[in-house]
Amino acid sequence: MILIADSGSTKCDWILCERSASEPIRIKTKGLNPAILTKKQFQKVISKCEDLNKFKDQITKIKFFGAGCGTKRSQKKVNTILESFFKNAKAETSEDTMAAVLATTKEPAVVCILGTGSNCCYFDGKSIHLKTPSLGYILMDEGSGNYFGKVLLQAYYYEKMPKELRLLFENQFELAEKEIIKNLYKSETPNKYLASFAPFLFENRTHPFCKNMIYEGMKTFVENHVLKYRETLKHVPIHFVGSVAYYGQEFIKQALQERGINSAKFVKSPIDNIIKQQIELN
Repeated sequence: MILIADSGSTKCDWILCERSASEPIRIKTKGLNPAILTKKQFQKVISKCEDLNKFKDQITKIKFFGAGCGTKRSQKKVNTILESFFKNAKAETSEDTMAAVLATTKEPAVVCILGTGSNCCYFDGKSIHLKTPSLGYILMDEGSGNYFGKVLLQAYYYEKMPKELRLLFENQFELAEKEIIKNLYKSETPNKYLASFAPFLFENRTHPFCKNMIYEGMKTFVENHVLKYRETLKHVPIHFVGSVAYYGQEFIKQALQERGINSAKFVKSPIDNIIKQQIELN
């Protein structure tokens, strides 16, 4: 059996499949980002999943695509954890940008991820090339879920949020300062916590304040990341993957078109597109 995983910081989608299976088994767990979670925390998420436990001895190969898996060290860490749990399996770990590439193209393209975090890369048909380092939710991640969560909280506490939105925001979230500080500075996944506020922005996207906030975030992502590939984009398409990209695609398209760039595919979750390819390869 082959196990394929696509993990962000918020959630991990697992697909268990046989070469001839018509309907793969789908499993979900919390996100598994080795840059944020300790080895013990990572192992705990896997071991608590009943479905993974049920099939763990039948799995012979694992393809893990994950946020925080861009270095050899992190890839080795994940492979070790997975192979210690799935005793009969050989694990291969790649960065989440590779999952985004596999979900959108086999040809050269610029591929962007906008989910809990954000990233942008160029795929030459064989390898991934990054022009901007991925330094995570504190310094970068423009246009991502945690980025929008951060600017929403800032707008609320700086009292820049319109009154009608403030009331909605207060009704939907626990906003006591003590609670905010605890989740930002003492939780295992502060980026996931920040991203939990982002749906509010897209649920209220027709409000001028939210509309402008989303656009400004997407514009910043385009300027800081996409435009690094301006010359390349004269010859190849640009694709987007992730829930934030999917729900915010009208704003991304606007920011791109204002700079003479047309977008191609928008894929909410890459896992479905990856399944067929991985089965065919194995």
